[in-house]
Amino acid sequence: MPSALDTPQAAAELAESLLPPLGNRWLHTQAVAARARELSEAVSDEDRDLLVAAAWLHDIGYATELRDTGFHPLDGARYLERLGAPARLVQLVAHHSGAVYEAEQRGLTQELAEYQREDSPVLDALISADMTTGPAGESFDFDQRMDEILERYEVGSVVHTGISKARPYLGAAIQRTRVRLANQPM
Repeated sequence: MPSALDTPQAAAELAESLLPPLGNRWLHTQAVAARARELSEAVSDEDRDLLVAAAWLHDIGYATELRDTGFHPLDGARYLERLGAPARLVQLVAHHSGAVYEAEQRGLTQELAEYQREDSPVLDALISADMTTGPAGESFDFDQRMDEILERYEVGSVVHTGISKARPYLGAAIQRTRVRLANQPM
């Protein structure tokens, strides 16, 4: 596929080709994309489509046919890379929502490090969209979302431990996005 994958329409079409069989994951993805659109004023004009495209694709690594490591950010990034997606899109998918913290728990730090993490308004807004959207597309505040994840995964599991360690990082990304939105001209 061409680099058009970083457009919202192409990203939505790819997500729709992979995620509907996963039920709630598809509902979550659609809502994260809608939330990213709402948050897009927190990023530069030229990055708005990239943000929404990354939101559409952030969880494609859950698709059964893409599972390799079992770590969805890495599996999704590798798939996008194979498709020839733009590097920034691949990197955003690889590092969405504090993936590095869970990668540490899974012993996949080196594999994830193959993808550069950008500390940017785009990654912050992607984190904000994902971390304020529940598993079936519900609108949550950050604490509700964290509580939901921690309840869904057993204490001591890689997800529970990773997300617990990521919490300050994720909260800071959401706060930076809020500040950027508040500083937008009316």
